[in-house]
Amino acid sequence: MPKLIRLYITQVALGFVISAVFVAVLLLLNVANLRHLITGSDMGFIALIMIWFMNGIVFAGVQFAYAIMSMAEKPKGPRGGTPVAVKLEPVRVEARRS
Repeated sequence: MPKLIRLYITQVALGFVISAVFVAVLLLLNVANLRHLITGSDMGFIALIMIWFMNGIVFAGVQFAYAIMSMAEKPKGPRGGTPVAVKLEPVRVEARRS
């Protein structure tokens, strides 16, 4: 299996694990009375799966993007700043009346 495909699968799986932890914390803290809404409804299990899956899509995308962007090479040499040889001098500009 190519390395990029393996990286994608592992990062997506990690994103869905993070989503499961996030949903568990939401239910544990009862944010917006979510625990009562899920446990008090006959469709609560489907709502729980949907919350986990939709958050999993978001977290998986962010996790994969972070993994790809962290693979970039670090820049070498000076990184910005003001050039040493610059001498700033005021310039007289004539103001004309229109």
